[in-house]
Amino acid sequence: MKVFKYLFEIEKKPLKGLLAAEWVVVIYGVVTTLLMLFLWTKIVSPVPMLWGRFHVLTSMAALWAVYRMVPCRLTMFCRVGLQLLMLSWWYPDTFDLNRILPNLDPWFASMEQRLFGCQPALLFSQQWSHPVFSELMYLGYSSYFFLVAIVTLYYFFQRYDEFLRSAYVILAAFFAYYVIFVLLPVTGPQYYYLAAGIDNIARGVFPSVGNYFMTHDEMLTMPGYQDGLFYQFIVSAHVAGERPTAAFPSSHVGITMVLLLLAWRSQSRRLLLTVLPFLLLMCLSTVYIRAHYAIDVIGGIVSGALFYTVLQYSWRFVGGTSHRHTSA
Repeated sequence: MKVFKYLFEIEKKPLKGLLAAEWVVVIYGVVTTLLMLFLWTKIVSPVPMLWGRFHVLTSMAALWAVYRMVPCRLTMFCRVGLQLLMLSWWYPDTFDLNRILPNLDPWFASMEQRLFGCQPALLFSQQWSHPVFSELMYLGYSSYFFLVAIVTLYYFFQRYDEFLRSAYVILAAFFAYYVIFVLLPVTGPQYYYLAAGIDNIARGVFPSVGNYFMTHDEMLTMPGYQDGLFYQFIVSAHVAGERPTAAFPSSHVGITMVLLLLAWRSQSRRLLLTVLPFLLLMCLSTVYIRAHYAIDVIGGIVSGALFYTVLQYSWRFVGGTSHRHTSA
């Protein structure tokens, strides 16, 4: 009964306009739509992308209307939850847009070679192939999806006065990465190694692949213990939504870094100690499964901390009525 009462508690000062997090989605949608229109003849399937944006906006409007009729915590959570769920829909768009640009993987693979003297993504799983270690890596990588939910739910139930702020930080960080991925076409080892040839990669040769990814989206078979539960989970997730895109910086590492800092801000020791080990696993697992170069991990840590700092600071300017609501 306490949970039921909590969820349906009517807001004292209902918000009239869009949430800061919703404005992030609208702005990203408008900017990428204008880019689509400019590149219409070069995009493979522009019409479904356009209709998808329309559906996102209509769903947002529908939940806004429901909230206005019943302005309670549950309807507020549904508004935020919709945008979190739609992140997986927005993600493939980055590939549809960035594959028009020249692929940059040879430069990143060469930089990796100069920094480490090898390709960690090629060697890591070969040196550490034990089933238990493999499953631990895939557990770490799959935790990404659950950590977002855990931190969001913690703020909703335990720190509701900062719920909208945390939602804004998480969603804005995601879309900041999506903007980078649109402008920086790097596919990562699992795609580039296959296109360039494993023999070339092993010899430290990183050829240009031209417009290969305009017509190909095949990836290497994932390394490790293939009968593992978490291995199969990640394979299924990649088949459903992965594309040759979004390698640098690693958004998995970056978003997990944002979540760690949100956990630290919450002053909950339990939440912090829940997220921290998974950040460490994430840094290792992204290279282990060949989703990222090691420099992508470094970029993810730095960019995640930067995005968190900027977005927390910007809340005072973009929070608007949301800010007044949470402090009521």
